Amino acid sequence: MDKDDFLLKRIRELANLSYQRDIVTFTDFLNLNEQNMLATLKLRQMGVSVKLFGGYNHAERQMAAFYPGTVGFSWEYPIDCLKIIPKALRFSEELGHRDYLGAILNLGVDRSVVGDILIKDKEAWVFCLHKMSDFFIDNLVRVRHTTVLVTRVEQAEEIPEPQFEAISGTCASVRLDSLIGLAFQTSRSSMVSFIESGLVFVNGKLITSNGYEPKEGDIISVRGKGRFIYDGVSRQTKKGRLGVRLRKYI
Repeated sequence: MDKDDFLLKRIRELANLSYQRDIVTFTDFLNLNEQNMLATLKLRQMGVSVKLFGGYNHAERQMAAFYPGTVGFSWEYPIDCLKIIPKALRFSEELGHRDYLGAILNLGVDRSVVGDILIKDKEAWVFCLHKMSDFFIDNLVRVRHTTVLVTRVEQAEEIPEPQFEAISGTCASVRLDSLIGLAFQTSRSSMVSFIESGLVFVNGKLITSNGYEPKEGDIISVRGKGRFIYDGVSRQTKKGRLGVRLRKYI
């Protein structure tokens, strides 16, 4: 049984458990491809509904909650947010997403127990399974050469808003390959292989057509590159090209 088959089997088990016991069940964090696989299943026929959440609005990695239609109580996702700060700010390094994720995975945990990682200045916020938070607090003491302190975030207000880079440019039409090329400053043709290889998602849905036309407000994710929000057409040039606006997540 390969990894995808195992995931689908696990999802069906969780859905059945939710229906049979009249409880809410949860997956670990799912990446975009796994979320797309989940969307292909007809869970309503199994007597359950599903909601996704990653700890904050528009998270990329999200946890699925399965719940029966008869559920009559409130529930929360078993997600914690941890804040990572350097113990000595003046001696700390400029750390990126790979640095934080690498330090976490070097503790011997699976990627599925960790959600998104937000970075602002020299601090980071990591979303993880509730059952893993004490382990990370006790054992994550260094990121690269920087000694760090990990604490649990108690108030949602402490979590920073995602940071964006505003991008504008022109294209002949609002096609998926054109927008991706503009977002990542490369040619439209070079993005075709990403789309055809199943590496591009719009609002979490796998898209394999180069000519797909996103709608204003859509979130477009390219595995290995990043993600951005399409903010629509701002103008039309004299030569008929369209001026478009994007916001790329930093």
